[in-house]
Amino acid sequence: MDNQQRLNHLRKPEVPRCHKLSRNEFFESYYTTGRPVIITGMIDDWPAMSKWNLDYFRSRCGNRMVEVQFGRDTDAHYEINKLAHRKTMSFGDYIDLVQNAGPSNDYYMTAYNEGCNRSALAELWHDVVQIPAYLSSEESTQGFLWFGPAGTITPFHHDLTNNFMAQVVGRKRLLLMSACDIPNVYNHEHCFTHVDGRHVDVERFPMMRDARMVECMLNPGEVLFLPVGCWHFVEGLEVSVTVSFTNFLWDNDYTARYPKDTTF
Repeated sequence: MDNQQRLNHLRKPEVPRCHKLSRNEFFESYYTTGRPVIITGMIDDWPAMSKWNLDYFRSRCGNRMVEVQFGRDTDAHYEINKLAHRKTMSFGDYIDLVQNAGPSNDYYMTAYNEGCNRSALAELWHDVVQIPAYLSSEESTQGFLWFGPAGTITPFHHDLTNNFMAQVVGRKRLLLMSACDIPNVYNHEHCFTHVDGRHVDVERFPMMRDARMVECMLNPGEVLFLPVGCWHFVEGLEVSVTVSFTNFLWDNDYTARYPKDTTF
């Protein structure tokens, strides 16, 4: 891991932006090497790119009951304890919160709420097109919706699969750390660390001095590839809507051999 970290640190500390990567180039240069990349031009034809806004959401699904994460401000470990923060409310009421309350991390509709929201927001998925260059259409799950106000925070963690983040509305700021930096990032529980991406306390977490963070901005119309194991911190800079995908054309099952004891 130390050698991999040293090699990784030889690269420029940036996430490359590439326009319409071919399937083979994406596979060879990023998917199989575990390198993040921002891809442009792949979702320009989505109806969602021109239709999605708060008024459209309200008119299509405002009367539906949805689940959101709620009361996050009362719990320092809201993401680890996400099951305790589920709340059901009308989609219209949630849209009003997002529209009127200003920056907040207290409530956020995330992938964890997708099981309850899939049928409730089914019409919205008609505006999303799979990306056939990279994604399989045979999967039963078409994607996951993330929708929240400015100020939403997803704390540092790593995913157990490769992921696409397709940004539709608003901008997000991300801090990324390679999977090979895991010896320095204090993997406290499961796939989470207590290190706060808003202010990295190197006095409390001194090994973080040796971890390299790369910052990037994800803009509407861009797709970020997050490799499995890549640590990431996400901050919503504006009201934002993101669609994420895991149904790649290639092997993406990295959970089967994940340790059962995930407390470190």
